[in-house]
Amino acid sequence: MLIKMFAQRICSNLVKNNLQKQFYHIAKHPITITPCLINNCIAIHCPSKPVVQFTTPSRFYAKGKDKKKDKSKTKVQVNEQQLGEVLNIDSYKTSLQKALDTMKDDFTKNLSLRSTTGSIESIQVQVDGKDHSLQELAQIVRKNPKTIVVNMAVFPQAIPAVLKALQKSGMNLNPQQEGTTLYIPVPKVTKEHRENLSKNAKALFIKCRDAMKDAQNKQSRNIKKNDGVSQDLARSLEQQVIQIANEFVKDAEKILETKQAELVGKD
Repeated sequence: MLIKMFAQRICSNLVKNNLQKQFYHIAKHPITITPCLINNCIAIHCPSKPVVQFTTPSRFYAKGKDKKKDKSKTKVQVNEQQLGEVLNIDSYKTSLQKALDTMKDDFTKNLSLRSTTGSIESIQVQVDGKDHSLQELAQIVRKNPKTIVVNMAVFPQAIPAVLKALQKSGMNLNPQQEGTTLYIPVPKVTKEHRENLSKNAKALFIKCRDAMKDAQNKQSRNIKKNDGVSQDLARSLEQQVIQIANEFVKDAEKILETKQAELVGKD
């Protein structure tokens, strides 16, 4: 009984060797200490005493993964009535939709796997500081399945600008000039061509996203300038403005993913 009580008092503070020394002084015989992990106890064997078992105190610690907080962002609820008292929601959404529609149009005009007469006609050319579609400056015809002819006889002075616009169109066009006529070989649909178009799609998406960000920042500035809005309400309204923009960005991302899958040939 004495051995058991003594063991209960010191087991949590002494290591096995120290335990053996302590019990040896009491029992005057060599002591064997055997830990039992399953039952969370220690068995003490002494030649002159029966086997004694006592439970050791245990501490259980939470695993690191249990301590991790949920980092998922909570979706901000948009109160259009509240937001509408401070800014013009329809105008804001219209500016976001305009950026999205522009990206869609750019995808259609500039990201065709096969260069068509229609896509080339819509290429924008800057002449004397103003933008013009190529069809306003030239006559465009398809000579054969492999060649498109651009006749610049009416505006020959715009030829350098047209050549520059064609080369930067992202359509992999390499026009050849003969006098006032430009011959455009229709590029083959190679893997490299597909990858270039996919990169151009990403660039157009970034342009769209930046335009949405500009519209978002404009509304945020208007909220901050409103002296009749408290700081707490202003923060809430800014979060709602961001949430609306994020929804449009998500739509643009989905369109980008679909277009890139089409361009690189993924199912």
